[in-house]
Amino acid sequence: MRLHLRFLILLLVALATPLSLTAYAAGQAEEAAPAEEVIPDALKRETPRSMVSGLISALAEPDYDRAAQYLDVPAGTNRQRTNAITQARNFHALLDNGGSLQSFVVLSNEAIGKIDDDLPAEQENVGVLTIQDRKVPILLTRGQDGDHQVWRVARETIDQVAQAARQEPVVQEPDKNEFSVAGAPLKDWAMLIGLGILIFGGLWTVAALIVAAMRRLVPDAAANGLVRFMEAALPPASLLIAVGLFYSWAERLPVSIVARTTLLRYTGIVSVIALVWFGLRLIDAVAELATARMQRSQRRQVVAVITLARRAAKILLLIFSGIAILGTFGIDVTTGIAALGIGGIALALGAQKTVENLVGSVTVIADKPLQVGDFIKVGDVVGTVEDVGIRSTRIRTGERTVVTIPNGDLSARQIENFAARDRFLFNPTIAVPLGTSSAKLKEAISIVQQVLTEQKNMAEGHRARLGSINDRAFNIDVFSYIDVREFDTQVIIRENLLLTIHERLEAAGIDFAFPTQKIVFTREQSAGAREQQGGPGEGAANDTGLVTLDKTMPPPRA
Repeated sequence: MRLHLRFLILLLVALATPLSLTAYAAGQAEEAAPAEEVIPDALKRETPRSMVSGLISALAEPDYDRAAQYLDVPAGTNRQRTNAITQARNFHALLDNGGSLQSFVVLSNEAIGKIDDDLPAEQENVGVLTIQDRKVPILLTRGQDGDHQVWRVARETIDQVAQAARQEPVVQEPDKNEFSVAGAPLKDWAMLIGLGILIFGGLWTVAALIVAAMRRLVPDAAANGLVRFMEAALPPASLLIAVGLFYSWAERLPVSIVARTTLLRYTGIVSVIALVWFGLRLIDAVAELATARMQRSQRRQVVAVITLARRAAKILLLIFSGIAILGTFGIDVTTGIAALGIGGIALALGAQKTVENLVGSVTVIADKPLQVGDFIKVGDVVGTVEDVGIRSTRIRTGERTVVTIPNGDLSARQIENFAARDRFLFNPTIAVPLGTSSAKLKEAISIVQQVLTEQKNMAEGHRARLGSINDRAFNIDVFSYIDVREFDTQVIIRENLLLTIHERLEAAGIDFAFPTQKIVFTREQSAGAREQQGGPGEGAANDTGLVTLDKTMPPPRA
């Protein structure tokens, strides 16, 4: 039996060993296999945008040998290479003479190009050539160049260029005395820059004249919303309009495509700056108008929120404009945006209490449970609100100390706002002695009711009724409201009511009841008390030999 068991174990081990070695070898082979490394195209022709940018860079040097590689023409032999360089020269000349390329930001930065146009998937329209007064589109085609999928100027566009060159020479000999800057004649740069300055200067002058005229014609122009809006909007709007006019007119000038494309590319940055400028000035104008309105309403806490929203809007506007400008330079900001998102989450987690207080500030301001100057009670804190800030609220107590409560905690607490009262309760209890006759008691109730009726600041429904009888007095309960909102005013009215009630009860011979106490002595205790006092004591002796002394207790001290 043992031999059979050993044989079975050895057989299982023998079968498992080759499988284990095979799996291990396969795993090692997978780990050893290197990942295929994708080498980018040296000429950066992966997208239409990068292809056009690389072509313009080659034409600016000018390096027609490199520029020919952006054309979909064969260049395997020396003759084909010479022909490709010639086509590149002709293409450059046609671009200088009435040709135009689309704006840099309009060109697709995707490897597949635009898919929402009417062209085939492998073609892209990036501009226009003028050949014998005909507009010929500049088409790009996507094809294979070695191991890369690249975009190049389509062969049908090159055929149009070759046909135009056969009919009429398009390449002109450069002027040897002409001074060039960055691949374009200096006069072309001067012409384009002068055009931009002229357009913007003219529009700026018109905007300044319009604003000056409005300030003269409109009374109290500083507080007029339309004037403030025009002051904020016209200068950046004039820059934005100038950019549009420059785009339109620069295309018609007979200048180098290198200078034109370069300036138009960075004119896009100017348009972003104009939009940001307009946004910043508009935010300032709206915030100042809102702040002035809130200050007139004595709502200082809203002013703090307006300031915070103003800064936040400016920061967001600057961030998005920075992303747009980086995109204009061809920088991929996707990774940066993702990093900012992760960093924002980490910052939010680290500043959780700060965010909580910020949200609490918004809640307090939106819900309006208190305002600056209100007399409130929050927990054990009673005092006047001095300031509602972005992070906390400050309360001045009756001891003249300042208590600071974070807005996150304040928004979660029960707030009792005394300043929000529309009227004040007036409910004293008038105590009349027990010995008062019923006629006098009725007269006392009538006097109190009449005093309430004569006071014009009392709300409707006031009443004075005999509320209870105890072992010391008849209690007349008063229930009424003083119909004023100001605390100081109600204090004066309350005082006048109490004084008037006292005067009229005093004139009617009706006293106020005071707490009394009845003390019973034996004869011996009474005699001892008289000896100590040096005279006969008050009270009367009964048949049991006890002496009763009625003693009126003084009213309690305030």
